[in-house]
Amino acid sequence: MTEYTVNKMNRRRFMAATAAVIGSPALAQNVDGAGSVEVEEDVSPTVRHNISSFRALDWHPYFSSLRNGAVLVDVDSRALHFWSEDGETYKLYPSSVPLTEELTRRGRTSVVRKVVGPEWRPTPSMKKRNPEWPDFIPAGPENPLGTHALYLSWTYYRIHGTHDTRKIGRRSSNGCIGLYNEHIAELFGLTKVGTQVLLI
Repeated sequence: MTEYTVNKMNRRRFMAATAAVIGSPALAQNVDGAGSVEVEEDVSPTVRHNISSFRALDWHPYFSSLRNGAVLVDVDSRALHFWSEDGETYKLYPSSVPLTEELTRRGRTSVVRKVVGPEWRPTPSMKKRNPEWPDFIPAGPENPLGTHALYLSWTYYRIHGTHDTRKIGRRSSNGCIGLYNEHIAELFGLTKVGTQVLLI
C-alpha cells in the first residue's frame, strides 16, 4: 500500500469513529468492510484543562434544609450548584477553582454581602507571592472579580465573575470561585444574604 492510501484509510477510520461517537449514522459507516469501526486511542493530542462535570445533583446529601437557598461548589468537578429556598429552582454553572490544594478551602459558609461592580485588593498572601501586583483595581473590565461578587463569611473568599473567560473550568484562582459574568449576574439575583454555601 502507498503512504497516501494508508493515510487516507486512517483518516476515514478517524472520521467514522468520530461520527460513531457523536452519533451520526450518516457518517458512521464501515470503512474497511470488516463490519466494525476502529477507534484509536489518543486521537487528539489536545490537553483538556476544562473538566467541568455537568451532572445534576440532589441537595439532600449536602444540606439539612433549603432555608435561605443553598450553593454547593464541587471543587473536583469544577461546578457550582444552586437550589432556591422553595426547591423550585435549580441551577448548575461551570466554575473556576483555586490553583492548588493549599489555596483551597472546603466546608460550610454563607453569603454575607452582595456587591455589584466589586473593587479588588490582593490579600496579604497574594501580595507576598506577587509583589508586582497593584494594591487596588477599581470596578471595570480590568477587575479580577468581574461584574458581581458574593462575599462569604470566610475572610477574603468570594464567588465572583470574571472578565477572563479562559479561567472557567480550570484551576486558576487564588482561592475564590469564579463564574462567567452572565452566570454570576443570574446567581446574584437568585441568592440573598444568608444563603448557605458548601464547598466540597
